[in-house]
Amino acid sequence: MYDPDKRKLLSAICHGAIFFSTTFVSIGIPIFILFVTNDSVVKENAKEAINFHLNVWFYGIIIGILIWLSFGLLFPLAGLGVLLHWGLTIWALFHVLSDTDKPFRYPFIFRLL
Repeated sequence: MYDPDKRKLLSAICHGAIFFSTTFVSIGIPIFILFVTNDSVVKENAKEAINFHLNVWFYGIIIGILIWLSFGLLFPLAGLGVLLHWGLTIWALFHVLSDTDKPFRYPFIFRLL
């Protein structure tokens, strides 16, 4: 039996780390938690957060290229990307704080882990 408060905290830190920045520092947090915890739900949340980070970077590169190729005409795509990024992260945080027994799964992302 795992401590539900510890599970909530670690899972929320994994998903919320992307709010710190979208650099390598923020992906390091769920990677670190993945290796130090024994809780299977926290491990699954850490893997999902890592996959989400990689997807945010991948789609950010695509959106950046499209904006550059369109000479800025597709700049509203950046706003849509930010809304999806923040919205999905907030959804994940609500989920892991309310349902500690089930890891959160982001919709429509590629999973490498």
